[in-house]
Amino acid sequence: MNTPPSPSGAEHTDGSSIRLGALVPLTRPGWVEAGRHLLAGLDLAVREVNDTGGIDGRPLELVVRDTAADPERAAAAVDELAHLGVAAVAGEYHSVVARAAAARADALGVPFLCSSAVLDALTEEPTEWVARLAPAQSYGWRIYADFLLRAGRRRIAVATQPSVYWASGTRVLRDHLAPRGGTVLELDATLTPEALCDALVDHGATALLLLVGHPEPAVPIVRAVRGDRRLAEILVGAPAGQPEFAEWAAALGEDGAGIPFLRYLPERLGPLGERVGKELRERLGEAPSFVAFEGWDTVAVLAAVLRSHGTDRAAIAESWPRVAVEGTRRPIQFSRTPGISVWQWAWTPIQVVDRDPAEPDRFRILHAG
Repeated sequence: MNTPPSPSGAEHTDGSSIRLGALVPLTRPGWVEAGRHLLAGLDLAVREVNDTGGIDGRPLELVVRDTAADPERAAAAVDELAHLGVAAVAGEYHSVVARAAAARADALGVPFLCSSAVLDALTEEPTEWVARLAPAQSYGWRIYADFLLRAGRRRIAVATQPSVYWASGTRVLRDHLAPRGGTVLELDATLTPEALCDALVDHGATALLLLVGHPEPAVPIVRAVRGDRRLAEILVGAPAGQPEFAEWAAALGEDGAGIPFLRYLPERLGPLGERVGKELRERLGEAPSFVAFEGWDTVAVLAAVLRSHGTDRAAIAESWPRVAVEGTRRPIQFSRTPGISVWQWAWTPIQVVDRDPAEPDRFRILHAG
């Protein structure tokens, strides 16, 4: 498995550093741009911890492993990181990959703080070893469904690919919309874009949600729908957040604007969030996504736990319910949430936003949960 050099400063060979494993999608078919933002946040926070004396004088060392959106590769990485003696494992963006990592961490007794993955069933059974910063899919996607209803969109079509994550999202939407007069029609994303447009017209859909990968097949679907005069009034949405990243705007231009998605940021950042956001912007060369903030918050939580409970893995896992950390977006605490098998930050801020058609580099807040 290829291992990028640790980006968090000097390598420590005398055993003095405290190692944190980091799972990040850095190559395709992983969502590389999301991985780059996640790693930027993780790395910035590690550097800041080390610049202020580390953990009781010991520096943090980030040991990065590229998951490439591959569950088996992620599970093998957890094995390797455990063997290397990491105090905990952090990160991952893709839900199905994070689920494999969480299962392995639980089996090995390694604390895993998941940064970005939202799948409700992150582990099959309740576990003490895993905590999560991102909101559960059922929570965030219900907020998205409420936005659709408020926008008067009740005949919802979803273009979807086979995946536990997309199937779970479709189920959340259907369960929330059906009692409120909404319907959900599933369309196979392997349809040609033209055939998909015909199906949308035939079914009188008022919204099309892209439950598909990016750039393929999301980009050609958007182009086809935007170019079809019959669908001029349809709302195109992407609850999983594809339009968050600059790569989306670069690929689609004006066609990529006005597509609502979920973003896990407050309406206004506080002083800490503003400072971290400025640092992340300089590091990334562009506006940081919510995923970059999730990365920073992940290390902030782990650093606080290491300072208060030491590096013993069991002690770290036992500390999740006692965490109280000032994050970039809100104070972070973990609790048990009904139906969720891991320790969950229950108060993640959630917005439905889109890129402003008049100014695609600017985001508009359409709905807040």
